[in-house]
Amino acid sequence: MQILIIEDEPRAANQLQNLLNKSTFDFQLLDVIDTVEDAVLWFKKNNAPDLVFMDIQLADGLSFEIFQQTEVVAPIIFTTAFDQYAIQAFKVNSVDYLLKPIQQNDLDTALHKFFRSNTPTTIVEPDILKKLLNSMQIPQKRSGILVKEGGGFVQIRVSELLYMYSQDSITFGVTHNKRYIIDETMDQLFDSLDDTKFYRINRGQIISKMSIQKIEPYFNHRVKLSVSNPRDQEFIVSRQKTGDFKDWMNK
Repeated sequence: MQILIIEDEPRAANQLQNLLNKSTFDFQLLDVIDTVEDAVLWFKKNNAPDLVFMDIQLADGLSFEIFQQTEVVAPIIFTTAFDQYAIQAFKVNSVDYLLKPIQQNDLDTALHKFFRSNTPTTIVEPDILKKLLNSMQIPQKRSGILVKEGGGFVQIRVSELLYMYSQDSITFGVTHNKRYIIDETMDQLFDSLDDTKFYRINRGQIISKMSIQKIEPYFNHRVKLSVSNPRDQEFIVSRQKTGDFKDWMNK
């Protein structure tokens, strides 16, 4: 069985290859591709493989864009780290997928399903492609933010913010040198931030990963953070979020 992997994270691509090696199926890995552009060129120049494992988010865009630029007749198993809301789009449209991090049992089940089927596991029809594209559009996270200064507003870079907090119904943003008033609620603010860089540790505080200097155990199964320029704030991760926070720090 000839397999093509389209995946932009080397670690994820290596993990998938290791899982394939541990499976009971014989395969030949044709190539590992990490961009939409290179995938389009590959499909135009080569015969279709027996099976493609295709990540959704590639280095230069969504992998669905491949189908808009060239014909892909090979069966596809998508791999994705999207949340459960986005996964629902796959289920509704009967598209095969593996949720990252991929587990050996899930991969083996997908391969067994592939071999039992007399038809390709996934044929990406135009209407299904449109629905998936609409469901998987990734909003652009803001790079700048308006803050109050004097009698008006100035824009600062989001990357300058160490943390944000709410006090007496006012939202503040703190940089290395200054504290600003932000004319947004904590909910509005967090929804617009890159959640790989910022984490809402409790209802009243959002922390930047770059500002965290130390993590210490705290009572009641919580953790306490030491951050840059803490001013008069204590940073306690709520008990419900402690496990998820540690996972976020490991990414």
